[in-house]
Amino acid sequence: MGRDADPAGHEPASMRALVCRRNGPPEELTVEETPEPVAGPGEVLVGVRAAAVNFPDVLLVAGAYQVPAPLPFVPGSELAGEVLATGAGVTAFRRGDRVFGTVPTGAFAERAVVPAGQLTPMPTRVDFAEAAAFGVTYRTAYHALRSVAEVGTGDWVVVLGAAGGVGLAAVDLARELGARVVAAASGADKLALCRAHGATHVIDYTTEDLRLKIRELTDGGAHAVIDPVGGEWSERALRSIRWGGTFVTLGFASGTIPAIPLNLVLLKGITVKGVELRTFGDHDPGRERRDREELLELFAAGRVTPHVGARFRLEEGAAALRHVADRRALGKVVIDVGP
Repeated sequence: MGRDADPAGHEPASMRALVCRRNGPPEELTVEETPEPVAGPGEVLVGVRAAAVNFPDVLLVAGAYQVPAPLPFVPGSELAGEVLATGAGVTAFRRGDRVFGTVPTGAFAERAVVPAGQLTPMPTRVDFAEAAAFGVTYRTAYHALRSVAEVGTGDWVVVLGAAGGVGLAAVDLARELGARVVAAASGADKLALCRAHGATHVIDYTTEDLRLKIRELTDGGAHAVIDPVGGEWSERALRSIRWGGTFVTLGFASGTIPAIPLNLVLLKGITVKGVELRTFGDHDPGRERRDREELLELFAAGRVTPHVGARFRLEEGAAALRHVADRRALGKVVIDVGP
């Protein structure tokens, strides 16, 4: 965390930030003038140009996330911007560098202090909104596909909630890995977006029988299911997996944690796994490093690009979180912070 005053004891400059002073719905958030943080050893002060909204931000504000944040706090974990200053020991970045990265909290502000190891130089062709929207969802989806499900060429991959941030990233990346993708979402607009990102087939799971349709489209069942949604669709998708397939849970954006009948796992020889981005690298640093390097190559080459479906100003930050909370987002939602 950055300090609130500089080493000489001067009063810090102020900045605008979206502040959570009490847990509750997004409408509790307010834009306030707060002290500008100062980069400490190993840290970088970033002038935030864009910050992406993720569903855990909504949970954190509500006080419902698995790791609570002490009040008051500035939400937001994903940002892109320009380096303004560096703390002692930082040699990889200099003032003016364009960077993107993650923080536990603090991204929804004009300035943020980020550990240098959590920042990555922005590829030349990428804009700030795309960079802010890339890291969390694409890294989560790539770990799920590449390292956990071990998806290969020709495999059938089913993605639930396929028009959301993680879901659309999974569609994008499964296509790049050579898989055939069945994207499940609700509504014509969401299904059209999934097709545009390379889905082989699409299913509207509010009007079609998800289990039967998957088995029909995949010649007998999916090799892998990627599920960032949870809820009632999880078990139906699990029942569509062929013998020996893999079910990967990434979160519960529906708000409901499903109960999985273990007899299905037994009879089908299914592997059920989960991916949690904060801890994946702690437990498997080798594959985390490999995945991150491969993913950045795809991003820099323009092979994958996040879809930014909605943009809000900092003053509209509460509305941005409401947009995500109500599951109206197509791809990623971005808050434009800087000029």
